[in-house]
Amino acid sequence: MSHVENELNSQPECWVRAAERAAEHAAVLPAAGERVAIVGCGTSWFMGQAAAALREQAGQGETDAFAASEFPYGRTYDRVLALTRSGTTTEVLDLLGRLKGRTRTAAITADPRTPVMEAADDVIVLDFADERSVVQTRFATTALTLLRTHFGLHTESVVADARTALSVPLPEGLVDCAQFTFLGRGWSVGLANEAGLKMREAALAWTEAYPAMEYRHGPISITSAGTATWMLGEAPDGLAEQVRATGGLWVEGGLDPLAELVRAQRLAVAVAAACGLDPDQPRHLTRSVILTTP
Repeated sequence: MSHVENELNSQPECWVRAAERAAEHAAVLPAAGERVAIVGCGTSWFMGQAAAALREQAGQGETDAFAASEFPYGRTYDRVLALTRSGTTTEVLDLLGRLKGRTRTAAITADPRTPVMEAADDVIVLDFADERSVVQTRFATTALTLLRTHFGLHTESVVADARTALSVPLPEGLVDCAQFTFLGRGWSVGLANEAGLKMREAALAWTEAYPAMEYRHGPISITSAGTATWMLGEAPDGLAEQVRATGGLWVEGGLDPLAELVRAQRLAVAVAAACGLDPDQPRHLTRSVILTTP
């Protein structure tokens, strides 16, 4: 079994631990009413998108999400929260350095022996969710579970759904599809983006992601027999029927959207195996992007 498989299978237990620890980290995490930006790279950026939407959904304040390299330094925030598994990503460390002394910063990381410990004003270490794999699974979802709990939006049913996602077979014929589209609404748009990234990283698959209501505005034109459209969360009225009418495979997201992401992670591993790929050795990727200064 690959590192990715072992790590994605451990997510329910990691989520339980994160939820139990949320209260002890409350002072470091964004307070209600603060204007907040959440930043990261790759998977962490997409988790930031989901977390920002969840925080606003909870009525806790205006929240933006940015790729660390695209942070708008002209804007004012009460707190900037960085998500960084490795604690070494160049763009995140540069951003935290530029904000030092100007804006309160916090980071959620997996490794306490990395530069982010000094770069951020406050740090939360989720070392129990660290990973050997290049392809992120459990750290990202555990960090989001910590935030979801802090926002008052996590329940035990989410963990139960994750266990279901790990035990129920994937839909018949899904692994054989040639193209995959993931759709989300609200906070699950970020999860759809992440599901697509997992498929590209682990399986080199042709994968796209969109807000669900945008799918009719062009992307549905590629849908046909041999493609799959996967909804993370509740689908807009009539969309499932429209996809099925094209001959494409519709995958209904009946579980909590974060648990649906776990199913998508399983799909990425399954497609990689079907293609003879090693998901622990993704093409052109490393665990952290560390750039050298010219």
